[in-house]
Amino acid sequence: MKENGQFPVGRGPAGVPALPYRPTPGRPPGLEVLDLPGLAARAEERGLPLTVPGRPAFHVVVAARGGRLECSVDFTPYLLTAGDWLWVWPGQVLQLPDGHRGCDATVLVFPTGFPGAATDALIRDGAHVPHRLVTPDEPRQTALLRLLDALVEEHAALSDLSLEAYVETLRNLLSVILVRLAHLTDPRRQGRDGGEPFQLFRAAVEEDFRRTHRVEDYAARLGYSPRTLTRATRAALGCGAKRYIDDRVLLEAKRLLVHSSLPPAAISEHIGFTYPTVFSAFFRQHTGMTPTGFRSLTKP
Repeated sequence: MKENGQFPVGRGPAGVPALPYRPTPGRPPGLEVLDLPGLAARAEERGLPLTVPGRPAFHVVVAARGGRLECSVDFTPYLLTAGDWLWVWPGQVLQLPDGHRGCDATVLVFPTGFPGAATDALIRDGAHVPHRLVTPDEPRQTALLRLLDALVEEHAALSDLSLEAYVETLRNLLSVILVRLAHLTDPRRQGRDGGEPFQLFRAAVEEDFRRTHRVEDYAARLGYSPRTLTRATRAALGCGAKRYIDDRVLLEAKRLLVHSSLPPAAISEHIGFTYPTVFSAFFRQHTGMTPTGFRSLTKP
């Protein structure tokens, strides 16, 4: 349980073990290129097997080359087979219920900011895409695998270039892969990011959704009208600003219900509801279930 408003060290706000980014000793920080056994070994070193839900503070991109891999990202199950790409964003809850065996895959691990500001501007809306899994058609798959193979090769060639040239080579190759994946995930969203108002609103909601659920509060903080924030959010995601806040609150409630033992009343307080009855009504309105009912159906 929390003390003085803080959760125990090593656990995220959703009651799920938080996984910080830690570069391999002796290598420059920024990008790790692994296979699934390597990823599993890293997880075991940190005392958190892949079979246990974890909340990485970094991006994880899994490119399946063969076999089958079952995993779950924020309550959505996925089955990866050859040709599938899964992109898990920082803060999402990742679990491989049956472990990593039986799948050949390349895994890219990198913190936010490594690909660079220009790439971040092109991919940042991917954090809100509901579906993590993409399966490119044959021409795009061939192109992506060519880039991935080049990235794997360059990552292994640490001594061939100066450190600055080495990092920049990895950054550029990774950026092309990410931009392509972002386009494949939701091509209709290209060029529709809501501009600066939405980006500021998104960051403010992430920081304050446990304190306020009112669009008017965010508008006053950011210096925009509620209507401007609603227009910007609709341009970026196709929904209004209030819906965006509610969806973020609902996701956190689900994470707490499934991955923690906190009672619904404590969850209600943690995510900004004054009364548990209001939280229960909110949850039922959005899911058709009570918080307790949802927990009983989904808790492992």
